[in-house]
Amino acid sequence: MRAPYSRNLFDLILEQAERYCDGLAVIDTATRTQATYRQLAERVQRVAGALREAGIRKGERIGMLTNNRIEWIEICIGAAALGAIPVPFSTWSKRREIDFLLADSRVRMLFALERFGDQDYAADIAELLERRTERYPLLQRAVFIGTDEYRNFVSAQAPPADLPPGERAGAQDTAFILYTSGSTAYPKAVPLAHGDTIENGFNIGERQGLQPGERVLLPLPLFWSYGSANAMCAAFTHGATLVLQARFEAAETLDIIERHACTLIYTMPALTTALVTHESFRPERTRSLRSAMTIGTPQDVSTVAEVLGAREVCNVYGQTESYGNCCVTWHHWPLERRKSVQGPPLPGVTLRIVNPEGGEPLPQGEVGAIEVKGKLTPGYDGASSEQNASAFTPDGFFRTGDLGRLTADGDVQFMARDSEMIKRAGINIAPPEIEEVLQQHPAVAAVGVAGAPDPNKGEIIVAFVVPAAGAKVTGEDLRAHCRVLAASYKTPDRIEFCTVLPLTTTGKLMRRELKRMAAAATEREKVS
Repeated sequence: MRAPYSRNLFDLILEQAERYCDGLAVIDTATRTQATYRQLAERVQRVAGALREAGIRKGERIGMLTNNRIEWIEICIGAAALGAIPVPFSTWSKRREIDFLLADSRVRMLFALERFGDQDYAADIAELLERRTERYPLLQRAVFIGTDEYRNFVSAQAPPADLPPGERAGAQDTAFILYTSGSTAYPKAVPLAHGDTIENGFNIGERQGLQPGERVLLPLPLFWSYGSANAMCAAFTHGATLVLQARFEAAETLDIIERHACTLIYTMPALTTALVTHESFRPERTRSLRSAMTIGTPQDVSTVAEVLGAREVCNVYGQTESYGNCCVTWHHWPLERRKSVQGPPLPGVTLRIVNPEGGEPLPQGEVGAIEVKGKLTPGYDGASSEQNASAFTPDGFFRTGDLGRLTADGDVQFMARDSEMIKRAGINIAPPEIEEVLQQHPAVAAVGVAGAPDPNKGEIIVAFVVPAAGAKVTGEDLRAHCRVLAASYKTPDRIEFCTVLPLTTTGKLMRRELKRMAAAATEREKVS
């Protein structure tokens, strides 16, 4: 497909409004709002006019505290018309975290929901604004989405007149600043540029085989790069329809897939498991799915393809710093290949594997630290900018903190986070390798693996297993299963049964908590 000519998100929507006109751009399932590309262009122009009338200018920042809904998109893209910078905040944020985000982001305006779930944002913001002069001196106004206040703010303004040259966002200007959790106490602020956001999104859509009119379901948050830099941009650069779910709930997700005939879904292992194990799941309900995006073990990818039914599922690798994904498998590859690797780097991306200790490049096939260059954030913003010196190499590569290898075909194969590797008797073992083996046992519903300190072996392998409903299995049964399918040194030393695994709000395993649990389990054994 021909790539868009536009170099900022606002121009992209105007361009696609000409190309696809009455094609659906967005379906907001929560508010039952639909917008064609022409209507979306009108909406973002109205928001741009309102922001301009409110005094927002190029380079100024706009906070967004809202879930997946059409207003998120129109505020984000409308800001680009002025060269302003949207800064989405996580809807899981508590008052203390909102305080940090407002201070660190230096926003001039804030758009927020009054409530979301059990969070009373109106009360939180009212209390925080009492300290505005001291903590957020740039913040001038908060507007609540879904209220008459927001509707009046937008409808009272005309679309912006033609802006003077240079006032609209350029390719190198910041499209948005996304906050991502990591190894620090507070989330890191990651700026991403308009031009690279559009190009990377288009290249992701090409790997998916995305076509105009296809319906891309996003049950994961837009404030996450997987949603905004990936799903939104892949859909809009291809004239596809972005289907928004306010937040993931398995029964509703299945209803949305069936009702709107979604052809592609963005998912993760925990979400996939929730869908295929839900009491209302039946294969015919998801038969419209052609493809999906996911991360996880080969078994996770297989489940998406063969149980959920998204047969052309793409396996991916990336991080917020590399625009959500920097490696994606082609949708048409044999499933066995898509299961085992995360694909070659996207166009414009260079990836290398280096020795974690010395930093020298390693030969093809050897496991080492993954470093990425190309479509990359220019560096952290705010308080996290102090990490820039250590996060990037002198020659411009980003140190991902991940371990992996490159195959003979040039595909990346992710192994584990460097900090998650188990060093047992001098051998490095990636927890996902063992999790993949255990997941092939029919009695295992979910599993998480971590290392625990051991005076003789350095570390031992501890597996936490959630049994399938009604299944009866012993630890020795599972150890025997592992010995058949994997090298003996990958057999867990301990197997602990549990009802749930520790997961983040985005459905990822909390590896640090698993390590704590593993250490506690081995200590209990010593005491007993």
